[in-house]
Amino acid sequence: MVLRALMFVLLVATLPLAIAAPATADPPPFDLVGPTLDVTVTRAGKTLPIAEAPNLAEGDQLWVKPDFPAGQSAHYVLVVAFLRGATDPPPESWFFRLETWRPKAGAGLKITVPKGAQQALLFLAPETGGDFKTLVKGVRGRPGAFVRASQDLNQASLDRARLEAYLSEVHKTSLSDPERLKTVAPLLARSLAIKLDSPCLQKPAAQQASCLTQGQESLVLSDEHNPSIAQTLTTGSMADLVQQLTFAPQAGAGAYSPYVGAVMDIVRIFDSVHTAQYQYLPALATRQGDNVSIFLNSPPSFHNPKSVLVTALPAVGPPLPPLLQPTEPGAAYCADQTPLVLPADGAPLVFATAYAHDLVLRLQASDGKTLDLPLKADPEKGGFVADTSGFDPSRFGEAVEGSVRGAWGFDPYVGPTFHMQSARDEPWRIADDDRQALIGGRGGEVRLHAPGAACVEDVMLRQASGETAKADWKAIHPDELVVTTPAGETPSGSLTLLVKSFGRAQAQAVALRTFAEPSRLDRFTVHEGDPFGVLEGSRLDEVDGLTLRGVDYRPDPFAKPQDGGELPLFATRGRPDDRLTEGATDRARVALKDGRLLEVGASVAAPRPRVTLIAKSVKAEPSGPASRIQLTDRDAVARNQVLTFSIRSQSPASFSGHEAVQVETPRGAFTTTLTLSNGLTLEDSQVAIATLDTGRAFGSSAAGRLRYRIVEDGVAGDWQPLATLVRLPTLEALKCPADRERPCKLIGADLFLLDALSNDPAFEHVVRIPDGFPGSVVTVPHPTDGRLFVKLRDDPSAVDTVTFPVKASASTPGDAPKTQAAARSTENDASRAAARIVAPFSR
Repeated sequence: MVLRALMFVLLVATLPLAIAAPATADPPPFDLVGPTLDVTVTRAGKTLPIAEAPNLAEGDQLWVKPDFPAGQSAHYVLVVAFLRGATDPPPESWFFRLETWRPKAGAGLKITVPKGAQQALLFLAPETGGDFKTLVKGVRGRPGAFVRASQDLNQASLDRARLEAYLSEVHKTSLSDPERLKTVAPLLARSLAIKLDSPCLQKPAAQQASCLTQGQESLVLSDEHNPSIAQTLTTGSMADLVQQLTFAPQAGAGAYSPYVGAVMDIVRIFDSVHTAQYQYLPALATRQGDNVSIFLNSPPSFHNPKSVLVTALPAVGPPLPPLLQPTEPGAAYCADQTPLVLPADGAPLVFATAYAHDLVLRLQASDGKTLDLPLKADPEKGGFVADTSGFDPSRFGEAVEGSVRGAWGFDPYVGPTFHMQSARDEPWRIADDDRQALIGGRGGEVRLHAPGAACVEDVMLRQASGETAKADWKAIHPDELVVTTPAGETPSGSLTLLVKSFGRAQAQAVALRTFAEPSRLDRFTVHEGDPFGVLEGSRLDEVDGLTLRGVDYRPDPFAKPQDGGELPLFATRGRPDDRLTEGATDRARVALKDGRLLEVGASVAAPRPRVTLIAKSVKAEPSGPASRIQLTDRDAVARNQVLTFSIRSQSPASFSGHEAVQVETPRGAFTTTLTLSNGLTLEDSQVAIATLDTGRAFGSSAAGRLRYRIVEDGVAGDWQPLATLVRLPTLEALKCPADRERPCKLIGADLFLLDALSNDPAFEHVVRIPDGFPGSVVTVPHPTDGRLFVKLRDDPSAVDTVTFPVKASASTPGDAPKTQAAARSTENDASRAAARIVAPFSR
């Protein structure tokens, strides 16, 4: 039965290899209710229910009592076994049995954890002759398998606890207040480390709960603390071997949530240790108080091989308290707030189990005494909820540290520390730099300073008319608020901020004033002959236009001021060439959008250099397999080829000898500069020849449309199109069968540089190369007349050809003429590989 379940899981997991289906599959859910047990743990005279014991220790007293119905007909033998690692079989004295149907079973089984024990398992085996000895022999014969089973059962049980806590809160909220799910679900997911499907929160409220709980077993995310607890269960070389075996790709390693992966591990392990008499069924334990409820994912069998239920008890080892952290380590929280929520995350088990108990928030008063405020871990609130009804602010200063204290199982627990504040009566004052920060009608931010920022409950904005509106605010420091006033609600004049704090009946009033602040204008520069100039300053989004010597300039309505405070302005009326000459200076008039007029100094700089492209050529393609691709795009240049192009100076009329030519790929990813000492040669004072070795100038990833511009004495001209840089794969051979209906195999390197192949120029029989293709062989259609047609990934709009002799994998005498013709065609193509000279293109 276990083997069939595993085969089903593996079959579902491999379906995506054959059809387009989801890439994961969940094992059968643990929804079959099994028996229940009562378990307590006693250490140093103190007894805890099993739900509050995250670990066992040597010498602990375990009390285990089965809780079967009065009419239970099946007789089970309860066996508690202790293990001591994967490579050391436990002694027979470490196995303790209880025949649950006997009258004395009502007193339960009392056990002392033996010295040297590391793991503990609980078995429920059907009564048979020799059942106890058979089970002992099986565990002692394969200790490594049961050590790993103990680890996975513990992890799966803890993950299930997180999942049940999440589902319970989601269902409770959906029944009481479905609209709150948008707020509650992200907090639950963060606290319990559950995968949140955010699009579910965009659905109608009535559909959110069912959406959020789909694929339940796969919702559980990895919890760094769970493996730490489970790690104490397994040591030694045998454990390493078991670990490796459980990560086989066939089992979908890496494709499942930790919960699903642990369950699949358990199924594989138990299938490997079954006998003709017994098969082992994993059982997950849900712990509430001293009650342990067992759940199965497969019905037990009472025929050979009979089913033995196996569940894990906590690991034997030192305590591993969680590493909880405040969600915002630098934030401060208000002790006057009721209820007080202290956001924390990083340890889902604190919120999903009772391991952390008797929690308090300990405050140090100014008189040296401590005050403990009751604390509760609440995943719905995303942290701890403190009862602050006993807090007396008079005993504390304006700031105090509060630390989480309590117990983790039997051991003391010290959790994260939170910065606390109490509300104060000191007035809020505006930061000096922000007294003129508000611009009428535009809104803005104002910083307020006073102790107790964490205790601010609300901020309202009151207009001069008496109307009030809620303002956005945030406490960014213990003594600083940032208040954002909305645009359109802050006209020029007087405003009042009303700051309300927890524990205070009245809000504090903070007087504000808004200003219609103009833009700051530094200078306007235009090059002679250019139809645009650049305005420098700040707040340039207020600029509507500029006029200089009768020429009107306006900004691009879709552009924003550039970083550094520059705004390009374009001539819309008047001719700059007639009125703006090099060296001229003047005062330009600037119109703001609110109608005000300002002035700024303007100057006319020298004309920017301009050139035209005369011609360009590409050296013959290098010999070798890559040259089999004949590029049809006249503007295409293969990487590693040398591109030579000539330019003519237009402005100024002749070159000065201080020129450089910049060439770059799209978006400036790769850039190179040609100078008179490196790749640029003056034919005469008006014509320059530029030589660009694309292989040396650009990296191996460079591709796309190249553009160039002339630069003279630091002043750059306009970018102009130059060519299209493409990368070519190495095509080594084409192997084709004699049957033309069967496809061929194209062999080469860097085949990912191909976008598609076909045996016809219309690409009716196309083979597309997937993104990131790493292979060296691709299946292609049988070529037509010895030719294939390709589209390069770097220039997919062009259809290029490739011709080479076909190496037949199987041939017949009738194929010989075709092969000879293909060879002659390839020789002719090689002889035609010469320099290509093309005229400049227009765009």
